[in-house]
Amino acid sequence: EPADLVIAHNAGFDRPFCEAFSPIFAGKAWACSVSEINWAARGFEGTKLGYLIGQAGYFHEGHRAVDDCFALLEVLARDGGGMEPTPFAELYEASQRSRVRIFAENSPFDMKDHLKARGYRWSDGSDGRPKSWWIELAEDALDDELSYLRSEIYRWDEADPPIKRLTAFDRFKA
Repeated sequence: EPADLVIAHNAGFDRPFCEAFSPIFAGKAWACSVSEINWAARGFEGTKLGYLIGQAGYFHEGHRAVDDCFALLEVLARDGGGMEPTPFAELYEASQRSRVRIFAENSPFDMKDHLKARGYRWSDGSDGRPKSWWIELAEDALDDELSYLRSEIYRWDEADPPIKRLTAFDRFKA
């Protein structure tokens, strides 16, 4: 119970699973070691846990939850190899920043390929989110993204797509 931050290697999957298992996980801050660390900038060829562990010079018996957790902790604590901060520090800093999710609701159908190419994902609305294309970005990218949507997608300066601000307490929820 006393954890200040829950770290998962694919928090988008693990958080909903853990919250369904026990309500103790619901009020916690979460961080994702897949999406909140720039592994490529650190010289890693992928984000799969097995790749990270192997490229960090470690060996372990994969796919046992406890072993995976300990192996990930070793990789996170590893010296940055001349790159500061350590992976753990980068993850912690990322978890402290808020992000925004922008829903390009009612965007023209013929713009779907443009949105997809820009990194937007489709939500069919079955999970309570708006039925629309959406993207999650750092909060400081919000104004530029809204300008893009207004000029290139909606072509209307007054367009005001729904926005949801996210912190570590609500990121990665189902």
